[in-house]
Amino acid sequence: MIRRDFLRVMAITGSLVLTAAPVPASFAAAGTGVAHSRGSGQAADPQDVALAFDYAAYTTITVSVDGQAMNVRWYKEICYVANPVAAAAQQPGGPGGGSTTIPNTACGYQSMNVFVPESAFGSQQAPIYFAVNNAGWMASYIKAGVTDGTAYDSATSNVGAALKAGYVFADVANRSRGLIGADGTSPGKAPAAVVDAKAAVRYLRLNDATMPGSAERIVVNGTSGGGALSSILGASGNSAEYNPYLAAIGAAGIDAKGQSALRDDVFAVNAYCPITDLGNADIAYEWLYNILGTRDTTGENPSPADAAAIAAQFPAYEKSLGLRNPAGSRLTAANMLDTIRKEVVRSAETYLKADPANTIPPLGGTFEIQSGGPGGPPTTKSYVNDWIDADNATDKVLSVDMAKYLAFVATQAALKTTPAFDAVGVNGNTTSGTETNLFGPSTQKYMNYTEYSWNHNNVAGDGSGIDDTGLTWDEYTSKRSTTVDDQVHLINPMDFVGTSADTAPNWYVRNGTRDRDTSFIISLNLDRALEADKQVKNVDYQLAWNKPHAGNYDVPEAMAWIAGVVRDAGNPLAPGHHG
Repeated sequence: MIRRDFLRVMAITGSLVLTAAPVPASFAAAGTGVAHSRGSGQAADPQDVALAFDYAAYTTITVSVDGQAMNVRWYKEICYVANPVAAAAQQPGGPGGGSTTIPNTACGYQSMNVFVPESAFGSQQAPIYFAVNNAGWMASYIKAGVTDGTAYDSATSNVGAALKAGYVFADVANRSRGLIGADGTSPGKAPAAVVDAKAAVRYLRLNDATMPGSAERIVVNGTSGGGALSSILGASGNSAEYNPYLAAIGAAGIDAKGQSALRDDVFAVNAYCPITDLGNADIAYEWLYNILGTRDTTGENPSPADAAAIAAQFPAYEKSLGLRNPAGSRLTAANMLDTIRKEVVRSAETYLKADPANTIPPLGGTFEIQSGGPGGPPTTKSYVNDWIDADNATDKVLSVDMAKYLAFVATQAALKTTPAFDAVGVNGNTTSGTETNLFGPSTQKYMNYTEYSWNHNNVAGDGSGIDDTGLTWDEYTSKRSTTVDDQVHLINPMDFVGTSADTAPNWYVRNGTRDRDTSFIISLNLDRALEADKQVKNVDYQLAWNKPHAGNYDVPEAMAWIAGVVRDAGNPLAPGHHG
């Protein structure tokens, strides 16, 4: 991906920002002060003054964690930017696919709820558990993950576990795809979600001296699109490429010239099944599910010519990354299947060793898989184990049949369309829910963001593809006036890991062994890139045994990991201590 210069980014900022809404009056509360990141020595500008945290503006609620009552201070719907983007009152996603009415049109997509357990009331060292909630890269309206009177089990609830550990819990909203602005346009186009998350981090740093918790101990948690957002936020710390976008929304510590006086790097990333590297996700998906004929085996190959053509791009793409496996060998298409197999074996053996009661059914036995949508009763289905031979007595895996394993994964949930992530406009498809509408100008419904989909768009009048522009993908993206390639770059952690960006030092990444929502290759590549980054101190990556596309299913393990990296990092109040 070609990185555009600063003037190019400045030129396109206006296409991603809507009319600024009035700043809520709560920002100007009397007696509040603004403190920059410790040791910055920078004077606050007027926008930063408007973003002062009001320590007294909370409501006390009571919850119980593991049967013990706990008081929690709730700082409600803190708008973390000075120039929030106004949203329409009616947003998509209501019951039955309709719409829903949002009460906070001024800043409901650029706010956060902050919950402080009583053990952290006076703490300047408590970690901040920074939860993003944008599944599928969809816009995330402000939510309250901690509710009065609720009972939490710290063994199963990451919210309860974070409160019990004494962490400040922040539910962070952000713009992204699907958002309808007050003027009818789409202000959530990439990189809006990343920009908003960075702005929220900057708010925490601006007010670090007056808020409970430490902005030097921000742990970002997210699943699916949220896992992807967590990953790019963690990878791209303090990159100046985002400064014009941050300036446009009045983020803390950015002046009118786009100069930054605050940091937006984070301490740790807790990412589940990240839907990331979207510019190459179709390539990885089609290669994985065609190299052993999985689409044909499961009868899910409606566009075989497209699938084959997209998959053919994978070897060159993987080679271009220059990644290595732990033993030092290059990670390529030639050894990718074996690399995945080894990760599956490691996952199964980790599961077996974790508890004597854990077993894997014998060949010919059945996996009993429970599933069920929100609000519906769970259902259990049986799937014959024809792909993994394990010795439960020795906690060892004897063999894995990769062709049958991938078919097993594809049987759990139907494979995605071809293309899997950029299908709108391709072969006349106008109903796909893929991520195509994350890209393009705010005035356009969607824009293809991969070369194959762009060159095969045949929906006349949608403003995307050769048919409407007369330009191939290479011709279109080479023009300085186009922005879609910049958008793809600015949400891809692979473009920032190993660069001068301040990548988070600690990473916990999980992808279920039954997850068909993106290719296993995507998270595996992220892991190998992180392992090669000298800034990164701790990477805990695994395929989570027998888990689907989901997150926060391993709360005790994840929270123990967070506690460990926090302990190892030491006192965040120590002079000059940022890691």
